[in-house]
Amino acid sequence: MSRLRLDPFVLAILATVGVATLLPASGAVAGGFGTATTIAVGLLFFLYGARLSTQEALDGLRHWRLHAVVLGATFVLFPLLGLALFALPSSVLPAQLAAGVLFLAVLPSTVQSSIAFTSIARGNVAAAICSASLSNLAGIVLTPLLAALLLAGDGAGVDGSAVLGIVLQLLAPFVAGQLARRWIGGWISAHAAPLKLVDRGSILLVVYTAFSAGMTEGIWHRLDLGHLLVLGAVCGVLLAAVLAATGWGARALGFARADRITIVFCGSKKSLASGLPMATVLFGHAQVGLIVLPLMLFHQIQLIVCAALARRYAAASEGRELVPA
Repeated sequence: MSRLRLDPFVLAILATVGVATLLPASGAVAGGFGTATTIAVGLLFFLYGARLSTQEALDGLRHWRLHAVVLGATFVLFPLLGLALFALPSSVLPAQLAAGVLFLAVLPSTVQSSIAFTSIARGNVAAAICSASLSNLAGIVLTPLLAALLLAGDGAGVDGSAVLGIVLQLLAPFVAGQLARRWIGGWISAHAAPLKLVDRGSILLVVYTAFSAGMTEGIWHRLDLGHLLVLGAVCGVLLAAVLAATGWGARALGFARADRITIVFCGSKKSLASGLPMATVLFGHAQVGLIVLPLMLFHQIQLIVCAALARRYAAASEGRELVPA
C-alpha cells in the first residue's frame, strides 16, 4: 500500500477542492480571489523563469536526438492521442472533460519528477535536466498555441482573446524571470524551500478560485461517478500508450539504456504546476474546474505508475551489475 501513497500536494489540492465545495467564494469575495489569482499566476511564472537555466538547456542540445524525441512525445504524440480521445461520444465522456483531456495532452513535461524518476531508474540525469527544462521553455509558447488551435470553437472557451492574457500573465513574467536570473538566481536556489511553499500556495489559490466558480455555476451537477470512472480509465490508457510508445521508440532508434530511461520518464509526464495556472488564463472561470480534473487525475496516476516503473528499472540495473559481462 505504501507504493500507492498519495502525493501530499495532491492531498492538499483535494482538500482545497473540498473547501471550495463547502465554502465557495462568490460576489465581491470571488472578485477579490480572482484578482489575487491573477497576481499569483504572474508571480508563479516569474519564479519559473528565474529557476530555469536557459544556458543549461542550450548546453545540453548536443544530445539533440534525445531532446527531439522527448519534445515529439510531449507536443506531437500526446496531442494526437488526446485528439483521438476527444472524439469519444459525449455520452461516454462529457464535452468539458474531453476538452480537459485534450488540454492535458498539450502541456509540457514536469521538471522535478522527471529528473527524480530518471535518477532512481539509473537513467541519464544530465539529459533529463536539459530535456525537462527545454520542454517547459517550449511549453510557454507551444501549449497556449496548441490549445487555441485544437480547442477553438468547441465551447471550451479558447480563442484569440486569450492571446493577450497569455502574454501578460504567463510569457511576460516568465521572460522577466529569465532576465532577472543572473541577479536573483543564487538567492532563489538558496531559498528553494520557502519559495516552494509560495509556488504551491499560488496553485492552491488557483484551484480554490476555479472550483468556487464551478460551484457557483452548478457545473458539478453535470457529473456522476460513472463519468469519473471513465475519466480515470481514459487517463490510464493515455499514460500506458505513451509509456509503450516512448519505450519502444527509444529502443527502435538505437538509444543506450540510460537514454531510453530518460526518454520514457521525460516524455510521459505532464506538469500539474504549469497546467493549473495556464488553465485559468485560457478558459473561463466557470469552466476551469472541469477542465483541470483530467490533469489532476493524470498527475496522481503518473506518479504511482512511474514510481513503480523506476524501481523496476533500478532493480534490473542492479541485477545486471551482479552478472559478469
